Parts: sequence; C-alpha cells; structure tokens
Amino acid sequence: MSLYITSLNSGSNGNCYYIGNGHEAVLIDAGISCRETEKRMRRLGLSMDIVKAVFISHEHGDHIRGVESIAVKYQIPIYITATTLRYSKLRISAAQAIPFSAYEPVSIGGLSVLAFPKLHDASDPHSFVVTGNGVNIGVFTDIGSPCRHVTENFKLCHAIFLEANYDDAMLEQGRYPYHLKKRISGSHGHLSNMQALELYLAHRPAHMSHILLSHLSKDNNTPQLAYNQFSNHPGNKAEIIIASRDEESAVYHITGNRLTPAIRIKKQKQVAHSLQMSLF
Repeated sequence: MSLYITSLNSGSNGNCYYIGNGHEAVLIDAGISCRETEKRMRRLGLSMDIVKAVFISHEHGDHIRGVESIAVKYQIPIYITATTLRYSKLRISAAQAIPFSAYEPVSIGGLSVLAFPKLHDASDPHSFVVTGNGVNIGVFTDIGSPCRHVTENFKLCHAIFLEANYDDAMLEQGRYPYHLKKRISGSHGHLSNMQALELYLAHRPAHMSHILLSHLSKDNNTPQLAYNQFSNHPGNKAEIIIASRDEESAVYHITGNRLTPAIRIKKQKQVAHSLQMSLF
C-alpha cells in the first residue's frame, strides 16, 4: 500500500517527476537531459531500468528537453497527445509516441496513469494522477486557474506535486514587463502561492499527507515564502516540501495510511533564491 515519489527537477529550467512502486516507475515530463536524469536518480538509489514510460503534460521546452535522448537510449514509450507531439516538434519514432486521452487510464505494470485537461497556455495541456497500491499521486503544475478537472482530481490524492509559481507582491513589483506579468498571473498561466494554498484548503482530502510545492519562479518567488504560506496556516495538516529547481528532492514513501511518516532517503537542502531572469 505505498508508492515512492521524487522531484528530479522543478522549475522553468526543467521539470521531471518520478513515481514508482519499487518494481516499475513512470516519469511525468522529461525536462532535463537524459544524463542529468540518470545522475540524479543514481544519487537517490533509483534506476532508469524500472522506468517503463514517460508521460508528457505539454510541449514547453522545460517539460520535454530530455525526451528524445531518453526515448533513444531506453526505447520506452513516450505517452503524448497527438496535438502536443505536433507542436513539440519532437523526433520520436511512431512506435514510441503513444497517444493518450483524458480520463482513459493507461496501465503501466502495477501503475495506472490518468490524464485530465487543465488551463495553461499550451496546445493540449494535461495533468496526471498516478495510482498504485491504493495510493494516488497528483502532478498539478503549469495551471492558470483551478478548473473543475483539477479540483475533482485533487480530492483523490494522497500526495501531490502542486505548483506554487509566484508570490503576488514579488511579481507585481518585479522587473518583468507588464505583458509577461499578465501572462503568468492570467487564467492560462501559473498558480501563485496563495492560489495553491486556496486550492489545497478548499479541496484537500483528509488522507493527503505530502505536498511538494513545485515550479517555483526564480525571480518571483522564494522557497521560504512558498513554504511559509503553507506551513504557517493553521488549516494545513500535510508535510510541506519545496521541489528544487536545482537538484533532486528526497524520495518520499507515500502510503494509504495517513499516520505513516515519510522515508527520506536523501537529505534535502534548502535552495537559495536567485535573481537571474527566467521566463516564469
């Protein structure tokens, strides 16, 4: 009754999330190089040998940068909608590019992956819930606003990679041009710290044990601001983890039993905030 999860990287410089049951695993997005993916997994005691599929949420470069090299080296299926494949311009063999549809679960060994639509400025964006051993793990990033698909699936999850892209004040007062600020904060952009907290407080299930705050902006957020937004709220009962844009997180052992603590295989370091310009 458990799954193992980790963020291999999370941010505008690359996104890649690992979910497995100890026998097989999937990657949600592959936004860092194959070599870096392998290196980070090795440091965690994980292996690409049990990764049986990669699922692609949308065509932006920070979600697909490592897809081609992983596909060639490991010859595993890349699940991607036909529209996303067309706009991504990825060069993947027809045999490896497997289309998926919203609300049609895909079985990967003992795992089941359910895709559903979301609001984001991409051609055909989807989020995912990965299920195995009675545990549901959500990957909810790159979301402009929480639509019904997001809120209903949020209620199923025992743990979640949840976008907390920007702090409202930092974005408003920051150096981004007005049109980019509007794009980020718009209904097809990204979730702020406050929007993520509101989503959690309104739709959290009693069994949700871990929240990995993900896709933090380098310019418009800090790990401490995002962490404090959740940890200081009296309504929060889950463990809060910041998914780094510079390194892998610990591996978390998520069980269907809310009282079972996480197993941290690797000590997670706090990542300092940088002011280098990034798109999101």
